[in-house]
Amino acid sequence: MRVAIVTENWLPNVNGLVNSLARLLEHLQTEGHSVLLLGPESGMTHYAGAEILGTYGIPFLPYPELKLNLWRPGFTERLLSFAPQVIHVADPVWLGPAALWVIQRYLPKNIPVVASYHTNLATYCHHFGWGWFTPLMWRWNQFCHAQCLYTACPSPSTKRMLEHHGFENVRLWPRGVDMALFSPTHRSLELREQWVGNALKSQCNSLANQKCVLLYVGRISFEKNIGLLLDAYKQMDHTKCHLVCVGHGPAFEDIQHRYCDNGADNVLPITFTGYLQGKDLATAYASADVFAFPSTTETFGQVILEAMASALPVVGLDAEGICDLIDHDHCGLLLDTHDDVLGYKRLLERTVNQHVERKRMGQNALAKSKSYTWRAAMNHMVNVYKDAIGDQSNGCSDTSLVLDRSSHCDDSDSGVEEDYLSK
Repeated sequence: MRVAIVTENWLPNVNGLVNSLARLLEHLQTEGHSVLLLGPESGMTHYAGAEILGTYGIPFLPYPELKLNLWRPGFTERLLSFAPQVIHVADPVWLGPAALWVIQRYLPKNIPVVASYHTNLATYCHHFGWGWFTPLMWRWNQFCHAQCLYTACPSPSTKRMLEHHGFENVRLWPRGVDMALFSPTHRSLELREQWVGNALKSQCNSLANQKCVLLYVGRISFEKNIGLLLDAYKQMDHTKCHLVCVGHGPAFEDIQHRYCDNGADNVLPITFTGYLQGKDLATAYASADVFAFPSTTETFGQVILEAMASALPVVGLDAEGICDLIDHDHCGLLLDTHDDVLGYKRLLERTVNQHVERKRMGQNALAKSKSYTWRAAMNHMVNVYKDAIGDQSNGCSDTSLVLDRSSHCDDSDSGVEEDYLSK
């Protein structure tokens, strides 16, 4: 196949969308497909055999590292000469809609277009203080995705949410985890000692005698609901536990001032590592004891799967994306109220104080994570491409991009929830 991908986000940014696309390009290269990726300027011309073309953009104020990318005239010319068999727009919000406009007007009408949904921007509006914009964002998202044959999303709970908001022809495109990279075998007592100062150096020391390391990995931002974790941790016994935060983001300085500066009330003992990748990230996971992740805005939760592969029990919320990965009291604990600081504190304390139960849930998490392979996950998206090409060539859908997809012949999800992890 010849696949063209248009994305709002790309390397060197670190997030779920970029990670998924990088894995997809690697898989497509392995399977012998040709790929053209159009997105923000990255300084690279190729990745995993794919041709990369970048464009300039306007910084997005809440997240300066993200940009509102503009369509370059050269994109249209290259898209025409590349002659894709299928076009994939990832998280269409700004550059994606521009691509849809160009495709509709300048490309042959028989090229199918599919979309993928990665980011709950409508939910983010509440955290940015733009709650009034949420309904408009949902309408804009639905408008963009309605112009595509299929919308692929990462989890069954996200699929249900999208269908509730009027999205049609939603297919599953799950995620995987690199079990060779993320593994409890990477546990480092030296790193634990750097974090907490009193980590015991002997492998034979029991978990009961060690300070419990709580780990958070992700953007340091308020849409991740990190305030719930910090407020809960603030009330815990810090002689028994220590919080490590991996990542960075727009809320970092605010959190430093509020919780960690000398002028703050009850300065919290927290280790901030900044962004980590590869072996360093894997070692951080394996060297912790509990993964604390209070987000309510996930479409999948890649970091949760990485923590599970590292044999960490997860303390999270019973929310979209997370509820598909964590079985309460089996491989982690879930809180059903999203703003209950005391309730979240109790769940964290349960894992801190009950090391046998913590070990049991961690082993269950490790066992469950083994069923999530990147190859199986990427095959889901390849099948979406193939089905879109087949539908278009068989005349099952309108030959032009339309706003109402009710005319499309296939409203089923061949990647039904029962086959969520099928190989």
